[in-house]
Amino acid sequence: MSTRLDHRNPLVFDTHELGRRPGALQRLAREVAAPADLGIEGVIGVPEGSPVELELRLESVMEGVLVTGTARATAEGECVRCLEPLGREVEADFQEMFSYPDADDRGRSKQAEPGDDAEDEDMIPLEDGMFDLEPVLRDAVVLALPMQPVCREDCAGLCPECGVGLNENPDHHHDAVDIRWAALQGLAGSLGAGEKDDMSGADSGVDEKQEK
Repeated sequence: MSTRLDHRNPLVFDTHELGRRPGALQRLAREVAAPADLGIEGVIGVPEGSPVELELRLESVMEGVLVTGTARATAEGECVRCLEPLGREVEADFQEMFSYPDADDRGRSKQAEPGDDAEDEDMIPLEDGMFDLEPVLRDAVVLALPMQPVCREDCAGLCPECGVGLNENPDHHHDAVDIRWAALQGLAGSLGAGEKDDMSGADSGVDEKQEK
C-alpha cells in the first residue's frame, strides 16, 4: 500500500503550475535537508540534516514531466588507507520521467488502450500532480560517491606491522628479517650465552687452582 505524498515534504514537488502543455518549462532552485542514509553505509555519505542544494528543470512532455537536475552537498567519511576522517564535495546529476497516471508511454489514455505492464513498471507515476524526488536523489548521490574514498591521492596509509600513520612518519620502517634465518639467529644467540657461561665456569676453576 503506497503512502500519499505530503506537499510539506521539501523533496516533494508540485507540477500543477507547469501544466500539461508539451514544451512548458519550469526551473526551480531549493535547499533541502539531507534525508537519512544518503550515501554508502559505513563508507561515505551526506550527513542527515546537512544542506543539499538542488537545481531542477521540469519539462512537460506527452508522457508526463521530465525532471532534470543537479544536487550539490558535502559528504563525510573515512579514508580507506589511513582511517582519518575526510570531507568531499559531491555533485550528482540526474534525470527521471514522472508519468501522468492516466497516460501510457505514448501519451494516450490508458482507459482507451491499456499499455504493456512491463513498460508501466519502468515509469514513476505522478500522484495528484506531485512527485517525490528522494529516491532519485539517493540513487544519484550514491553513484557519484567514491566506493573507496581517500583523504588524498598519495595517502601512504598505515604501517601494516604496527599501525603507525605513514603520512606523519614517512621515514618509519621495520628492519626486515628473513624468516629462513630467524631460527638460526636464535640458536646462535643461545649458543653464545652457553659459551659465555662455560667460559665463566672455566675462569672460576683456574682462579681456585691458583689460590691453592
